[in-house]
Amino acid sequence: MRNRCFLLALVMLFCGCALATTALAAEAASGQGRHEPAVSLKPIPLVQIGKFAVTNSMLLIWIVAAGIIAFAQIATLNIKPIPSGIQNFWEWMVEGLYNFLEAIIGRELVRKTFWFFATIFIFILFVNWFGLIPGVGTIGWGHYDPNTGVFHIDRPLLRGGNADLNMTTAMAAIFFVLWLVWAIQAQGVGGFLKHLFAPKGETTGVLRVLMAVIFFMVGWLEVVSILFRPISLSFRLFGNIYAGESILEAMSTMVPLWLAWLPPIPFYFMEILVGVVQALVFMLLTAVFTMLIAQHDHGPDQAPV
Repeated sequence: MRNRCFLLALVMLFCGCALATTALAAEAASGQGRHEPAVSLKPIPLVQIGKFAVTNSMLLIWIVAAGIIAFAQIATLNIKPIPSGIQNFWEWMVEGLYNFLEAIIGRELVRKTFWFFATIFIFILFVNWFGLIPGVGTIGWGHYDPNTGVFHIDRPLLRGGNADLNMTTAMAAIFFVLWLVWAIQAQGVGGFLKHLFAPKGETTGVLRVLMAVIFFMVGWLEVVSILFRPISLSFRLFGNIYAGESILEAMSTMVPLWLAWLPPIPFYFMEILVGVVQALVFMLLTAVFTMLIAQHDHGPDQAPV
């Protein structure tokens, strides 16, 4: 059952991210066909139908999402009491993530939110790794430079999904909406406002009035902090992945063409590790943000803040 819910969550997240990315990607049409020496900041539209633009980063995201969905379906097609093969790998990964999150945010909260946190980790991880496959960013349409004898790629067919700010913004926006839903479910509207603006601690008299004013002002700072969370989440993931791709591109152009494959090798293995770390950081930050608003106290099944 947990695997089926996880698969449904992946489909929901994939559809939501694709729709949000489509709306943001229309701006990239102005840069179509423009040659840039390094990794471009904007994705390149491959198909433009009115305001709907399918970019090279969206194509990679769809391929990865379809691959994960197909893998999950195959792994859970004939579930055996004693797992083996890909079922064993899938259950190991899902169970490992569940136990890891349960130790951090508590048993009650992980039951409600695991579908999102596990999905976002696996999705980001494989998007990061898929972007490192040779050919991503180097196969596509371009032009031949007769002066250097080099074929320059102007419109790559595929681009790293999380090196596109549209994609990371879409995932952060989806989390922000879910965070509001979980916060109101846990605290109620009144409890949510009280959590932000109400004074903490036991005070009386003039001190109580003073603390109420201070906490009310601090509450607005908390509101600003909450509103900036999606921005920080999206730019952190985008910045690290985009910087990694830019480093690989720069390393390959520092030497003669016949040696271009050699300098990026150590950075390539570093980016494999960065892909894991960034997926873990995104998942943990979203989980901790949810825990801070959704937990009332530290019961026996809850981890302390």
